[in-house]
Amino acid sequence: MKIDILMATYNGEKYLKEQIDSILEQTNQDFRLLISDDMSTDNTRAILNDYVSTDNRVVVFLQNKNLGPVKNFEYLMKKVESSYFMFADQDDIWQKDKIEQSVRKLEETNSDLVYTNLQVVNENLDVMYPSYWKLKGFEKKAKKFHHFESLYLNNYITGCTMLVKSKWIDKILPLPQKSNYILHDYWTALVVSKFGKIDFIEKPLVKYRQHVNNRIGSKRKSDEIKEFEEMRNLFIEVKLDHFKTFLQNIDVFEDDAMKQVTKEAYQYFTDLKNHKKLQRKQIQLFWELYQYENIRYRLENFLILNMPSLAKPLFQIKKGLKKG
Repeated sequence: MKIDILMATYNGEKYLKEQIDSILEQTNQDFRLLISDDMSTDNTRAILNDYVSTDNRVVVFLQNKNLGPVKNFEYLMKKVESSYFMFADQDDIWQKDKIEQSVRKLEETNSDLVYTNLQVVNENLDVMYPSYWKLKGFEKKAKKFHHFESLYLNNYITGCTMLVKSKWIDKILPLPQKSNYILHDYWTALVVSKFGKIDFIEKPLVKYRQHVNNRIGSKRKSDEIKEFEEMRNLFIEVKLDHFKTFLQNIDVFEDDAMKQVTKEAYQYFTDLKNHKKLQRKQIQLFWELYQYENIRYRLENFLILNMPSLAKPLFQIKKGLKKG
């Protein structure tokens, strides 16, 4: 087999069959579907057993303790035997030629990782947003930069769209286990982009289903926050987690300059959290860190983080307009 497709499941009975069928019906059939179930308590395991009994491409691992999504995907990555691997969510739908197009792009460009856009749909597969990249403001980054430096601050590569050469697994593992925000897909994209070549397919090849039980979806947590201080604290919390995780795993990147910048970034966000007076060099660091973000994002984050007294009334006006 050329490709191992890795799917972590947990209580996914509602949409699981649709997703598995969309994978098994791909135009490229040269794959195994490796599924690790994380102690589901619904009908998920019965559904998986039905597929195992009828299709030898499906291989299922039943965990006897709850691993969580990151450890579950790490478990599967250790089972990879094929030249390439892909991540799959349990509730999406793959376009019939997703594998075919991804393999073609990777081999034509001699890339190490290829990713695609997504189409955001509701639980009934009605289209909500035709382009996930456009919805999230990722278009410029995804289509123009697609390199390590632009991934360093924020991830824009979704795990279920990736095709990756398996030779990088030893470099990727172990996955960071203590972060709430740097998950298997971000870490994989970051490591491969540091040492290899990544490319993209602009066409959406996944129907990215949004529903009430999504662990991670198209919505931003900050959109639900009503108080400015809570939002600012969230921004700082996310980046402290982000740079702390980098520091804990910094040796993977073999880059002294990155180590120094990461230390400075962690200190910058620590000082923001502690309301310490910022140094000029820290303001300069902000612009360096955010240089690949779009102008609006940069300005909004600069004001929220560094000039909260000015940003707060603007935040309140924005919330008021949304209510109106």
